[in-house]
Amino acid sequence: MIKAIIHARIYDFESYIEQGFVIFDEKIIEIGPMKQFKDQGYEIIDGANHLVLPGLITGHTHIYSTFARGMSVPFHPENFQDILDQLWWKLDRNINLETTYYSGLVSAVDHVKNGVTTMIDHHASGIDITGTLEALKKAVCDDVHLRGIFAFETSDRFDVEKAIEENVAFHKDYRSPFTAGLFGLHASMSLSEQTLKKVKNSLGDMPIHIHVAESVMDEKDSQEKYKERILNRLNRHGLLNKHSIIAHAIYVDDDELKIIKDKDCVIAVNFSSNMNNSVGVPPLKRFREHGIPVIVGNDGISSAITTEYLSLYYATHLLDQTPNLFGLGELKKMIEDTYLYTNQILGTHLGKIQKGYEADLLMVPYIPPTPINQDNALGHLFFGLFHSFKPKHVYIAGKQIVTNYEVSDPLISKYQEASQYAQKLWERINNEVKS
Repeated sequence: MIKAIIHARIYDFESYIEQGFVIFDEKIIEIGPMKQFKDQGYEIIDGANHLVLPGLITGHTHIYSTFARGMSVPFHPENFQDILDQLWWKLDRNINLETTYYSGLVSAVDHVKNGVTTMIDHHASGIDITGTLEALKKAVCDDVHLRGIFAFETSDRFDVEKAIEENVAFHKDYRSPFTAGLFGLHASMSLSEQTLKKVKNSLGDMPIHIHVAESVMDEKDSQEKYKERILNRLNRHGLLNKHSIIAHAIYVDDDELKIIKDKDCVIAVNFSSNMNNSVGVPPLKRFREHGIPVIVGNDGISSAITTEYLSLYYATHLLDQTPNLFGLGELKKMIEDTYLYTNQILGTHLGKIQKGYEADLLMVPYIPPTPINQDNALGHLFFGLFHSFKPKHVYIAGKQIVTNYEVSDPLISKYQEASQYAQKLWERINNEVKS
């Protein structure tokens, strides 16, 4: 049945309606002020004292990190490589298909309850490689009903041939407005020349999704081993296809930024994770100077994206040593870049509340304590709602996924099953540590 949200405040990072309506099924059919609304037997949804927004997007995440929550392992890192060795590489090499599925379900539920309706994931699992992206698709897209873009982190740590085949097969088999695949690569420091040649032979025109210069150690490794910086190395191998995601890019130089721009790639920033790992933060001013699109991710450190908007805004002010170089307009451009990138990959129309756009919609209770209008609505979001962002209702392609802050009972039941699979994962890790 066609639905209509009425008497709502409507904002899509561009246009604002104070008292408006949205009529939708899978896509938005009509939008306007209430004085133009005519009920034609719609399912009516009362939007009074609610703000209606487009669903949000996480531009780079690691779903498998969901099961690191509360995990205890010996952990005394002195640098970024120690963090990988002592935590993340212990975790990912013990992940199998069932772990992948349940981490996907938990992550998708947690994300959608925080207003995220599309996730771009970078997966790694050592026990099972074949079928893992399909397991993620089943959890995220089929069962929780989010949109998802998936890639497997090819690296010399895993079976390279299987990783290549997993990326290629998923990209070929699953292309829809809900699902797509990129070609995943871990990072230059875990990719030999032989592996990059194998990737090139299978890549075709697939965009890659790769960590680059997350720490200074990545660039140092490339220069010591190959006598060139990372983006020059990837470019030499012919891997930088259009729409490739360069994640982090904290220590790239201007020549590398020019390559990113010339190859029509995007940078995915992940400020909270970068600060947590003590590796620095991305230089957004330099990215803007080179005209590179920047999308916003969370690197798996959380199941939200609004907190990333806060982190990058405040950290950039600190990095710039002035509040005048990065404002809400620059943040808005990054949010729009994230929508644009996702639309290019999925073939969708996300990010606007306009006729013909996908009906991925959030309803957030909000009574503005000060006047609100088109010019200051983003300020209300940033300094009001984003600090504790919990949509009451979430719709994806017109289907209600969150009702009164909660997902359906079957999803809650599956979510509750996840802990036993996390326990099995932790036991495998602890047995490995003991041996």
